[in-house]
Amino acid sequence: MHASSPFRHRRLILQGAASLGLISGWSARASAAGAAKEAEATAASAGAVAASAPSTPTSATAVQMSDVRLLPSFYAEALQANQSYLLRLNADRFLHNYHLFAGLPVKGKIYGGWESDTIAGEGLGHYLSALSLMHAQSGLPALKPRIDYIVDELARVQRAQGDGYIGGFMRKRKDGKVVDGKEIFPEIMRGEIRSAGFDLNGCWVPLYNWHKVFAGLFDAQTYAGNAQALQVATGLAGYMAKVFDALNDEQLQQVLACEHGGINESFAELYARTNDERWLKVARRLYHHKALAPLAEGRDELANLHSNTQIPKLIGLARLYELKGQQSDADTVKFFWKTVTDHHSYVIGGNGDREYFSGPDTIAAHITEQTCEACCSYNMLKMTRHLYSWSPDAAYFDYYERTHLNHIMAHQNPRTCMFTYMTPLMSGVAREYSSEENDFWCCVLSGIESHSKHGDSIYWENRDTLFVNLYIPSLLTWRHAAATLEMTTRYPFESDIDIKVKRLAGQRYYTLALRIPAWASGHTLLVNGKPHPASKDKGYLFVRRRWRAGDTVRLTLPLELRLESAAGNDKVVALLRGPMVLAADLGAADKPFDGLAPALVGANILASFKEADKVKAVYRTVGSGRPGDMKFTPFFAQYDRRAAVYFNAYNEQEWAASEVAFRKEEARLKDLADRSIDVMHLGEMQPERDHDLQSDISYPVSYRGRMGRDARTGGYFSFRMKCAPGQMVLQASYWGEERNRDFHISIDGERVARVKLDGSHPGEFIDRDYVLPEKLTQGKSSIVVRFDPEPGHTAGPVFGARLYVQR
Repeated sequence: MHASSPFRHRRLILQGAASLGLISGWSARASAAGAAKEAEATAASAGAVAASAPSTPTSATAVQMSDVRLLPSFYAEALQANQSYLLRLNADRFLHNYHLFAGLPVKGKIYGGWESDTIAGEGLGHYLSALSLMHAQSGLPALKPRIDYIVDELARVQRAQGDGYIGGFMRKRKDGKVVDGKEIFPEIMRGEIRSAGFDLNGCWVPLYNWHKVFAGLFDAQTYAGNAQALQVATGLAGYMAKVFDALNDEQLQQVLACEHGGINESFAELYARTNDERWLKVARRLYHHKALAPLAEGRDELANLHSNTQIPKLIGLARLYELKGQQSDADTVKFFWKTVTDHHSYVIGGNGDREYFSGPDTIAAHITEQTCEACCSYNMLKMTRHLYSWSPDAAYFDYYERTHLNHIMAHQNPRTCMFTYMTPLMSGVAREYSSEENDFWCCVLSGIESHSKHGDSIYWENRDTLFVNLYIPSLLTWRHAAATLEMTTRYPFESDIDIKVKRLAGQRYYTLALRIPAWASGHTLLVNGKPHPASKDKGYLFVRRRWRAGDTVRLTLPLELRLESAAGNDKVVALLRGPMVLAADLGAADKPFDGLAPALVGANILASFKEADKVKAVYRTVGSGRPGDMKFTPFFAQYDRRAAVYFNAYNEQEWAASEVAFRKEEARLKDLADRSIDVMHLGEMQPERDHDLQSDISYPVSYRGRMGRDARTGGYFSFRMKCAPGQMVLQASYWGEERNRDFHISIDGERVARVKLDGSHPGEFIDRDYVLPEKLTQGKSSIVVRFDPEPGHTAGPVFGARLYVQR
C-alpha cells in the first residue's frame, strides 16, 4: 500500500455515496472498503504468498529503449506520425544561422516562426534529440545519417568560429537591427547584464537555447553512438565557461534571472561523460538562488512563477544528486515534485495557466484556454524518471501514466503530426495546432521528442527484477534474462493485460513486478491461466517463479468510473475511467461554441453515467447534464473536437440557487447595456479598426475566452469612443490576478486615472469604473481614450472598455 498519493489533493466520488459522494483522498487504497476488496481479490487469485517473497528493490534503471519495440496501438500510431514529420524536416534549414554566423555557405532557407525570431537555433537541438531518440526507438536506418550529418556540420561551425562557440540565436539591438547573438557575451563578461526574465541583452533565452543543443549532442552520443558529439559539446562548454568565469556570483545570478532551461544539467551531464571536475564546478555555480532556495527550505512560493522556467533547474539538481549524492539536492527535487503534483496539477497531469503557476490548490479558478503548456509535462515526466530510479514506487508511475496518456497524447494530432502549445481545459475551447514549417514553438520541439520515445519508460530493471510500469503493447528484449517478452493489450480501453515469454533459453528464476495503479479497486492475476502467488509492496505485484518460454501472465484491472475534484475545490469535478480522463464532446472544432459551460446535477452524479460503447469507452449522462445530457469520450483523442473536462457539481437545491444568481447577473448586465453609449472590444480586428486604434509596443492578448490588449514600457494604445450628454463613466476590465501593473488612463490627452494592479482579486475578471470630469465630455460626440504604462511596467491587459451614462 502506498503511504501517500502523487495527487493527494484529488477527491473521489464513488457510486452510492451520500449527497455527491465526496470521499477524501483520490487513491482507492485510502478507503478501507477498497483495501478489503483488493485483499480479497489478491487472495482469491494468488493464494498464499511465500515467506521469502521479494520486496521492492531500492533502485531501478530503465531498460534501453533500443530493446523495446512498440506493437500496434495508438502510441505506435503517434510514433509513426512523428517519424514521418521528422523525415520531412530539413536539417540544413535548422542549421541556417549556425552556418551564417560562422561565415560558412548557407545550405537551406531558415524556417519560419520562432526559428526566424531571436530564439532561432533552439530547434536544431530538439531535432537532433528527436532523431536520436527515434533511432533508438524504431531502429529506422534513414535516421542515423541525419544525426551524423548534423554533428559533422556543428563541428565545422565550431572550427570556423575558432573558440568553441556554436549558436543560432540572434540579438535585437536597441536600434531594432537583428544580428548574431554572439555579440552579447563580451558585454556580459564586462558586467553589462540586462534581463527582463526572457531576454538577455537583446537575445531570447540564449542559455535555454544552448541547453537544448547540449541535450541534442548528448542524445546523439547515447542513442546513435556518435562520439564526435561529445567533442562538440566539450568545445561549446569551454566557451561558456569562459563567460561564466568572468562573472562574480552576483553577476551570475543576474544572468540566471533570464530563463536558462537546465543549463546546470548540461554541465553536470558533461562531467558525467568526461569525469572532468571543471564541468562539475560550473554546474554547481549555476544554482539560481531566488528560485531554488525557497524549495530547498520546503516553502511553496511557486505562485506567479513561470512553470517551465523552474522545472529544468530541478532536473539539473536531480542529475547532480545522482553524480555526487548531496542529499539536499534530492530533498529539493522531491519537495518540488510533490508540491506540483499535489497542489498545482490539473486532472490531465499538466500544470500552469498562461504558462505560470497559480496559488496552491487553486486549479478550479484557473480552468482556461491557456492551461497546461506541453513543455511543462515533458519536463515533469523527465523529473519523475529521476525520482523513480532512486526509489521505485508505483505512485510515481501513477502520475507518469496519467500525464503521458492524457496530456502528452493529447498534445499531438496523429492525423497531421502537428502539436499544441497549450492544452485548453476551458469548456468548448478547441485545440490549436502548429503548422508544418512556420511555428516551431518550444512545445512543437519538445513534442517531436516526446513522440519519439513512447517506449522509454515501459520497462525498468534491477538485476533479476523486471518492472512493468506502463501497459503499452510492446516487444521487449530483456538482456539480463536473455529473454524476449511480448505485451499485448487494449488497455486503457479494456481491462486485460497479457504478457508472454516469447523466448527464454531453458528455465530461469526472475521476478516480474506489475504496477497496480492507486485507482484500482482490485485486480486479478493469472499465470498460465491459473492463480499464482504474488507478494505486494509499494503498489506492485511481485511474481517470482522459474519461467520458461511460452509462459503467460494476465493482469486484469477494473476500469471503473470515478469523479475527481480539482485541487482545493470539491465542487469542481472531472470524470475518469481507470487512468483515462473522459470529456464531454461539445462538437466539432471547426464549428463555433458559444454556450455556457455545462454542469452536472444530482444527488448521485456518478450513477447517472451509462455506458454507450464499451470498446471506445463512450458514456452518456442520463438526467444529470445541464443544460442537457452529454456524451463523454476519451479526452486525449478529441483532437478535432471541442471538449468539457471540468464541471461544477451541484445537488438540485444548489443548482436552483445558481440559476437565481445567474438571472440576477443577467439583469444587471442588461441594465448596463441599456445605459452604454459605446463598447470597445480590444484585441479584435474590426472593433479596433472601427474605433481608430493607435498603438506602439502594444499587443493583442486572449485569456479565458476574452480578447484584450496591453502596452509594454515605452508603448501605448488609444482608441476613439462615442459619448453623450450627461455624466459619463469609463469602465475598463482587467484580470484580477495581474500584478506589478502600473499605468495611466487619459481622455483627450488629460490624465484621469492612475491604475495599479496587484493581484488582489484572484480567479476573476474585475471591472473598474472611472467617473469622467464633465468638462472632458461636454459638447463632444467622441473622445480619445489612451493607456500609457509607467516606465518599467505594462499597461493592462485591458479586456474591453465601455462608456456609459451614470444614473
